[in-house]
Amino acid sequence: MLAGDPALLPPDFPDTSWEDNWPRLDGWKRRLTVTGAGHPGFTDWPVLGDQVGHPHPETPLSGTRSQQITRAYVGGFFDHHLRGKSAPRLDGPTAADPEVVFHRS
Repeated sequence: MLAGDPALLPPDFPDTSWEDNWPRLDGWKRRLTVTGAGHPGFTDWPVLGDQVGHPHPETPLSGTRSQQITRAYVGGFFDHHLRGKSAPRLDGPTAADPEVVFHRS
């Protein structure tokens, strides 16, 4: 599973590693972007920054929301692959997470 901010992908960003490597991956895979996550959106930076009153300027998504999305999707990935549990969030877009975009390429 690849998850990132759409602003960090081509054509807005020069790194083409996702596009270059995606066709080489086989088996189960998901490619997600999270609108407003920014590069640090999948770390504790947004959460801690919000708590001390200094949100990261590249992360318009709140720390709380960023954390909720990260926990839901990474947790779902581990539930599915390590615990053999159902993870419906990984099946496709949901109204509960409008920031999350599934890419089929």
